[in-house]
Amino acid sequence: MEPKIGFGVDVGGSGIKAAAVDLSTGELVYERKKLATPKPATPDAVAATIAQLVAECGWTGKDIGVTLPSVIQNQVAHTAANIDPTWVETDCAALFERHLPGRTVHVLNDADAAGLAEVKFGNPAARDGSVLMLTFGTGIGSALLSDGVLYPNSELGHLVIDGTEAEHFASSRIRTVENLDFPEWAARVSHVLTVLEKLLWPRVIIVGGGISREHEQWIPLLTNKTPVVPAQLRNTAGIVGAAFAAEQGLLP
Repeated sequence: MEPKIGFGVDVGGSGIKAAAVDLSTGELVYERKKLATPKPATPDAVAATIAQLVAECGWTGKDIGVTLPSVIQNQVAHTAANIDPTWVETDCAALFERHLPGRTVHVLNDADAAGLAEVKFGNPAARDGSVLMLTFGTGIGSALLSDGVLYPNSELGHLVIDGTEAEHFASSRIRTVENLDFPEWAARVSHVLTVLEKLLWPRVIIVGGGISREHEQWIPLLTNKTPVVPAQLRNTAGIVGAAFAAEQGLLP
């Protein structure tokens, strides 16, 4: 039997990544393609870049999954974290109909996509009980899961802790900007996790994003109480989750 292939695009603050995905395994069919996120990252500029990636990847299928660092409800973007503020109240369906006519583009929050991917294809811990998944990158994305079912658009990276948004205190970008070593950064992450676990009491916390590739250097340094484990899909989770959501017709 031919494997079911989907296509996912993951929009980040610095780069936009895309690939076809084998939806029986969650593996990328080929090495992902990446283009720089346009500056400014306006809706039309981002959509044009996505259309370019779709063409470069040779994707001819009807369905395309796209993640955004935004709250998405009924295919309308209501926030704009780390992209241009003109995304707020953008009708994503109409936007992509202009740039990718004839395609059905399924748009969802980037961390939610990562959470869905981890449940379906990644760490088995994501499927059982109350789970908090956090993605560390330009910002901090969050996905809340209960027995593998997603509560969408949680946006916990914007929780204000000690007068500062969590992602402005402990994102991977902040670690780079402030030149923090792993012990210094892990102390900040621990503080954020301690606050979140007191509010949510998750059974386990799964951490993803590019920096999860180096999890051996910082997860053992964390001091919060809840067990923390790395995401298995690492930095491909957004692409995989977007493709899976599109194939399933999961339109938030």
